[in-house]
Amino acid sequence: MRVSFYTLGCKVNQNETGALEQLFCRSGYTLAGPGEAADVYVVNSCTVTAGGDKKSRQWLRRAKREAPGAVTVLAGCYPQAFPAEAAAVAEADVVVGNAARQEMLSAVERALATGERVVDIRAHEKGEAFEELPMETFEGHTRAFIKVQDGCDRQCAYCVIPKARGRSRSRAQGSILAELQALGAAGYKEVVLSGINLPSYGKDTGADLTGLIEACAGVAGIERIRLGSLEPDLLTDRDIARMAACKKLCPQFHLSLQSGCEATLRRMRRTYTAAQYALVVDKLRAAYGGAASFTTDVIVGFPGETEADFCESMAFVERQRFLKVHVFPYSSRPGTPAASFPGQLPEAEKAARVHRLQTLADGVRAGLIGAMLGARDEVLLEKPLSSNLFTGYTRLYVPVAVKAPGGRPGQIVTARLQSWDGERCRAEALPG
Repeated sequence: MRVSFYTLGCKVNQNETGALEQLFCRSGYTLAGPGEAADVYVVNSCTVTAGGDKKSRQWLRRAKREAPGAVTVLAGCYPQAFPAEAAAVAEADVVVGNAARQEMLSAVERALATGERVVDIRAHEKGEAFEELPMETFEGHTRAFIKVQDGCDRQCAYCVIPKARGRSRSRAQGSILAELQALGAAGYKEVVLSGINLPSYGKDTGADLTGLIEACAGVAGIERIRLGSLEPDLLTDRDIARMAACKKLCPQFHLSLQSGCEATLRRMRRTYTAAQYALVVDKLRAAYGGAASFTTDVIVGFPGETEADFCESMAFVERQRFLKVHVFPYSSRPGTPAASFPGQLPEAEKAARVHRLQTLADGVRAGLIGAMLGARDEVLLEKPLSSNLFTGYTRLYVPVAVKAPGGRPGQIVTARLQSWDGERCRAEALPG
């Protein structure tokens, strides 16, 4: 039996798809290759935007059209957040949510055996435990992604994720370390700790994220640790000092911003001000002696955002000197408070603001990387482009194409950055 997966959304979704792939394979399934027909088609959905729901439905329709006898599965955040709507998607033979992912296999087996439609969307419960979905390998990847936290207790005005993911819950540290030890023994040198609201790790168990980082740093074979997206107001001075003392933690931080305008942040119901955000960035930079990099996400065109608000956000982004900014137009999400806010902006205006901010951010990025040329940094070799040229990332998360004769994917080399073409730095591995 062949199974095909299609994943929308965040790195946590991608991690969960990888775990589900391995669950199916352990039960005798084979992953269908690109263009190959399958007996089971699974879409792991994202419901952050209504557009994500539409893409899921389109993919299922195409799968049914191309393989009418196959079992199709709608899984993930869309069914969990909007169960009645998802259950009505006729092209899905199986509909399951996030609350019990491991039950997907039995639901698929039931549909295959009986031909009946299976809808099993279980509500998140208060106090529910973290669902273990361990990963054994990361095919095609030289870094490992470990999900350590799920859910979110925040109530941002534009976001449906708490409804889709439930309350914050943490994975047991022993389970994380056991998986990490196996990955270290398998040759993985870099790990990314991920979660829906990563800094809230341990709030339900008495642990904390910095303690987890320190424990992960002690695992044999692991040389680099990265963190997923962080909420800036959850980072205390003590957290920052402890992170800076952990030499295996890459000094690159993705700090969620969403807007640099104080009034917009209040309307978004974010829990920090722009001034508080800037203070956290300053403290992190100081802790690393200036040798830290920052990436972020920004939403433009949020309801009520005036031209003056947008310019305030632009100026803030420019002052923070982000290495990379992901700029998104606000997408009205039914089921969230912001969908009914007054002052909804035209799509053309939102698109224009995306272009303006992204152009500014790309200019800042070019300047920051240009200032790094001639410097040395460690690079994890990833995809080979030729016998001696590899893609990779530095500790500061600068993308490179590095000349490393005799190198191999997964190896960490010291390289000198030479030139920047707007996409990657050319670099050359140094001897020794």
